[in-house]
Amino acid sequence: MRSRSTALTSLLRHLALCGALVLVASCGWAGAEEGGGGAVPGAPTGVTAAAGSATSVHVMWNVIAGAEAYEVFRGTTKVTEVPGSKHMVDVTRLRPSTQYAFSVRARDAAGRLGPPSRPVRARTPAAVADDRSAPTRPAEPEGRAAGSRAVRLSWSASADDRGVVSYDIHQGDTKIHSVGGGHTATVLTGLRPGTHYAFTVRARDAAGNVSPVSPTVRLTTPGTDDGRATAPTGFRATSHREDGAYHVDLSWVPPRVDGEVAEYQIQLDGRPATSLVYGGGAPRDRAAYSFYVGRKPGVTHRVRIRAMLPDGTWGGFSAERAVTTGAGR
Repeated sequence: MRSRSTALTSLLRHLALCGALVLVASCGWAGAEEGGGGAVPGAPTGVTAAAGSATSVHVMWNVIAGAEAYEVFRGTTKVTEVPGSKHMVDVTRLRPSTQYAFSVRARDAAGRLGPPSRPVRARTPAAVADDRSAPTRPAEPEGRAAGSRAVRLSWSASADDRGVVSYDIHQGDTKIHSVGGGHTATVLTGLRPGTHYAFTVRARDAAGNVSPVSPTVRLTTPGTDDGRATAPTGFRATSHREDGAYHVDLSWVPPRVDGEVAEYQIQLDGRPATSLVYGGGAPRDRAAYSFYVGRKPGVTHRVRIRAMLPDGTWGGFSAERAVTTGAGR
């Protein structure tokens, strides 16, 4: 009886955290899926820190499955936190010519903090007064695959009248990595097999001046990827009539990937129909969207959806659904 009471108490507490009984399916119960009450998140690994300017440091770490958020500490002081979909942050408002130690802790949905990562150190460079000259752009960037899920990038050093502090690597418009100014090569991991990528590099000096973007490095990782692991699941499509017009209503479960999925492409009858972009707080459990398809009843459409993944590539398509305007209405 005692063990049953303990299990019931754990369940009730979990339902309270989820907010309501109807959210059990999306919130999940660690005790049912992982056994017992579930362990607290482990200490983040692969933590690095590199000065980005005289007043900022770029901190990165490896993703931990199930982390709801990450808390970043400078010494013993918490300085910022990011959602579980992120694994890097720029810590700003630091002092020039100062050494700092950073660590990261993961927090789960129940609010439990895991142990801190090992501390990593970075020193900010000296401040430079009235420096408005940006570094020259990184030249001759090259890349090659390092297995099916990683690439190695290299480039020629930029020149700056006061010195380059860091190099930022971008995929599209998104900064995905940063290395110190003394490095002209890096390895990017967490990629997908058989996928096309495009990377650029920008140099930054101590005053935060950023160089023009480098030429683009385009390459394809070896291997094959059928997209099933990155496709939205639980895809549903219905229609409704409003103000004399028909709309298609979609719902789906976002793909489980390392990072936030904030953009989707909806394909209607074999062609791209519309895009959906979340400005912030993209759903992680179940998403929904509705769009106009016309005023004529009895028209059958085929619809499916795919996600723009955190690595800047499109994931696999969901299952295709057929929906008829006015059906059953």
